[in-house]
Amino acid sequence: MLEQYERFDMKKAPVRMHLRALIWALCMPALITHKNKLTKVNMEGIKPPYLLLCNHNAFMDFKVAARATAPHKVNYVVAIDGYLGREWLLRYIGCICKRKFTNDITLVRQLKKVTDRGDIAAIYPEARYSLCGTTAVLPPAVGKLAKLLKVPVVTLICHGHHVNSPFWNLPDRHVKGTEAVMTCLYRPEELAEASADEVNARIREAFQYDDFAWQKEKGIRIAYPDRAGGLHKVLYQCPHCGTEYKMLGKGTILRCEACGKAWEMTELGELRALEGETEFSHIPDWYEWERANVRREVAEGRYHFECQARVDALPNPKKYIDLGMARLVHDMEGFRLDGEFEGEKYHVEIAAKNLYSVHIEYEYLGKYGDCVDLNTLDDTLYCYPKDCAFSVTKMALATEELYEHYARLRKKP
Repeated sequence: MLEQYERFDMKKAPVRMHLRALIWALCMPALITHKNKLTKVNMEGIKPPYLLLCNHNAFMDFKVAARATAPHKVNYVVAIDGYLGREWLLRYIGCICKRKFTNDITLVRQLKKVTDRGDIAAIYPEARYSLCGTTAVLPPAVGKLAKLLKVPVVTLICHGHHVNSPFWNLPDRHVKGTEAVMTCLYRPEELAEASADEVNARIREAFQYDDFAWQKEKGIRIAYPDRAGGLHKVLYQCPHCGTEYKMLGKGTILRCEACGKAWEMTELGELRALEGETEFSHIPDWYEWERANVRREVAEGRYHFECQARVDALPNPKKYIDLGMARLVHDMEGFRLDGEFEGEKYHVEIAAKNLYSVHIEYEYLGKYGDCVDLNTLDDTLYCYPKDCAFSVTKMALATEELYEHYARLRKKP
């Protein structure tokens, strides 16, 4: 499919970072406005090269990373859609292209080139913005990558960026006092003595964060009048009546249009039922309840979603290719996409046991609504479900739970 279109050249060596002073200057205003505080832990004597692992809540993360790594040269891993219409610029400043949630040995080679020449290799291993300000799934191979590079492993964990500009409602809330902690987890000699599993475990521990808990602890009030707008993108299931896809967040209220129950989102980022019991005051707790429900569907072998979807392809960063309508299936076996483009039928299949997570977007580019993007090593396919009740959040949760389900089955004697 799409053989007539040029593919992005993933093997082209990343250049050393240019425009460092300009990048720093462009980042400074936001850091000053939000009164960002950077704390460094165990960083004494740590200089490039090193592997930098950053959490991911908003675009502000990149600005903090620029401050934390200055004045050194950094190569950032960036998804292919970030290159759209500006490949020359991102290559010039040293970015490395990646198609999300693919097993790409080329990326490993590129990162090795970066550290071998003495620079910082920066990765956002969650590979998408956090949906509710808590840790997203980390790739199972990140420990192996760290062991392979044989350089210090450093984490950069930011707090406050999700509540300032949540993925489901992006406008800046002007939160002041955001924080970031830069920590050296491993020096090379310590890394050599640890197993990949031990490195994985320490990285996962370092990545535990909760932006809504942070907001409450700091007593930060956000008076943004549409602070619950779009919250239904994440909280898609009503805990009162159990109905899916009937939630609506608007203004300061999240409401179930099936049973009528409503919750206010307070200035401290908590939920409070307008009448009756408040099932979940903490937004991440509601999200994890939804995950548990999906896990149950998977365990019982009944998870299934099927629809017609509008599909756009991005074989290279020049433009999206409209593939028209296709049949999208997500079930116990994984994802399947069947369509026809320019008279030729195509079939894309990604097995659930091989896909530990998936990238989703809410109101992507303001085009056709919410989408899930499926990646192969050559293509990125943006699938927009049409004429059906759905939640791409549930599809993401199901992808993660299906992967864990099959991983548990493989471990059974």
